[in-house]
Amino acid sequence: MDQPPSPRDVVAGLLGDERLRAILRARDIGALFKLLNSRGVSTRRLAAAADITQGRLYDYMNGRTRVEKLSMFEQLADAFHIPGALLGLAARPWEPTAPVRAVALAEVLAESDDLAAMDAFREADRQAGGGRLYSAVVRHLRVSVAPRLMDGTTGPSVFGAAAALTEMAGWMAHDSGQDRLAAAHFAKALPLARISGDQPFAAHVAASSSHLSLQSGDAKQAAHWALTGTEIARDGPHLPSLTARLYTMHARALAALGQSGPAVDALGRARTLLDRESGDSHPWLSPFDHAALASESALVFKDLGRHGDALGHAQEAVRLRGHGRARSLALSRITLAAVHVQRRDLDAAVSVGAELLATSPTLGSVRVVHQLDSLRDRLTDHAEYPPVREYLARFAEARRTRALLLADIMPPSRGGNGSGDDTDT
Repeated sequence: MDQPPSPRDVVAGLLGDERLRAILRARDIGALFKLLNSRGVSTRRLAAAADITQGRLYDYMNGRTRVEKLSMFEQLADAFHIPGALLGLAARPWEPTAPVRAVALAEVLAESDDLAAMDAFREADRQAGGGRLYSAVVRHLRVSVAPRLMDGTTGPSVFGAAAALTEMAGWMAHDSGQDRLAAAHFAKALPLARISGDQPFAAHVAASSSHLSLQSGDAKQAAHWALTGTEIARDGPHLPSLTARLYTMHARALAALGQSGPAVDALGRARTLLDRESGDSHPWLSPFDHAALASESALVFKDLGRHGDALGHAQEAVRLRGHGRARSLALSRITLAAVHVQRRDLDAAVSVGAELLATSPTLGSVRVVHQLDSLRDRLTDHAEYPPVREYLARFAEARRTRALLLADIMPPSRGGNGSGDDTDT
């Protein structure tokens, strides 16, 4: 029997939804109850959670009465885990520090500091997924950055901010399953980076375009973008981690093209650069570290059919990736489980799959959902094995809950090669 969603789970999945935020700003509790009911929470469960009678619940939902007392707003905030700020209340004792507060901080900083806003968006994205944050980043671009681009007195720095936030919007669109929109953002970010004179960031955008080409199954275009980025990077300050990322994306493309020797050589150059890296940094670039390299290396060897090597790198990626990076950890585990399936170690695949079921159902990453679906499809071929069959039943139940909680950001199914990298914005 399907487990119905709890009010708290549904609220958690909607915290980035402007409809919910507008309802909470207006303190329209009747509309809140109707929204939660439309997402599968029964009126009986709503009344029980709110500690009111169903008759009173219907009065609120039908507009016959409104919540007016402060104590009732506090009671509902605690019952449904609504952050106090969204109802005009003080922070509740149970509120997490992230991702909710990180998103709120980003929205505040967006008014005054592009870099601080981007850092806050990035931190929230790593934990909550890009689907919940895309509209906030686009709003910052439209309201805060675009007017300054049109101001003749602004310098190149605003073009750098525009490039960085536009590229971030592209990654969040990609995480939302909207790859055409992501490509459009990357196409806009590259000339903005060039205008700003920031060669490293322009090379970084080329690496992102390489990744997106791989996702669409165009390995030749992915190789082109990786080489283009490498050429751009040569004209700017030397950032070993950036060059390592470009070599790694080239390796991914070469592996997809079946060029084993060159792909492994490119990975070796990337690892050498990271091993020698001495803390290079860039204000707008997201870091490329050994955990990311391990994740990408697993995919390279997986594409090359070298499953033993792929397994070692996939295990290293899971080991290195901290729990504060919920999406990256989930994607690394998906790759590990897929490698186990390819090696026909079904017990190990089911074990990793069980860990994946603990991934928050409200993680706003359509990319993770698609990768989980791809893993399910691989395991379906082995459904005659009882542990796999049991896992698939548990997965189906969890998938229905996840689809319900992410219904507002889940686009129609898309194509793509299903590469499960863990690149972050």
